[in-house]
Amino acid sequence: MNSQKAVLYIDDDPQLTRLVAARLRSQGYQVTPLNDPRMALRELMQNQWRVVLLDIDMPGVNGLDLLREIKSYDGGIQVVMLTGVVSMNTLLQSFRLGAEACLFKPLTNDQPLLDALEDIFRKIERWWDALEELSQRRCKEHAVLTA
Repeated sequence: MNSQKAVLYIDDDPQLTRLVAARLRSQGYQVTPLNDPRMALRELMQNQWRVVLLDIDMPGVNGLDLLREIKSYDGGIQVVMLTGVVSMNTLLQSFRLGAEACLFKPLTNDQPLLDALEDIFRKIERWWDALEELSQRRCKEHAVLTA
């Protein structure tokens, strides 16, 4: 597995993406900002992202609808929602649609975001470990059957 902690950050606010990207980079993350949410699915397909930070309230694109599309494309993509719209409905909808976390802007404290990302990357690592173990077991079974 690639040990690089790569994150795609989709938000229509370039100033905010620069700020959050700089904070995350200082913690060892590779962050690619995308300020045009209409390009999100193309970017996901071309570069096989596994982790996405996604704003909810963007002009022309609803982040919850985009979350639904991302999960339809690949349910294994882990998404953290970021929003300035603080409501119970937003929070519940995010989780129902498959978000791993929903955090509220402005991010006055980086720790909740860092904790969410660490949990996600640990989860991904466990998936890769399980797939590797499955592959090794299949190889052993194949060797026994062909011996």
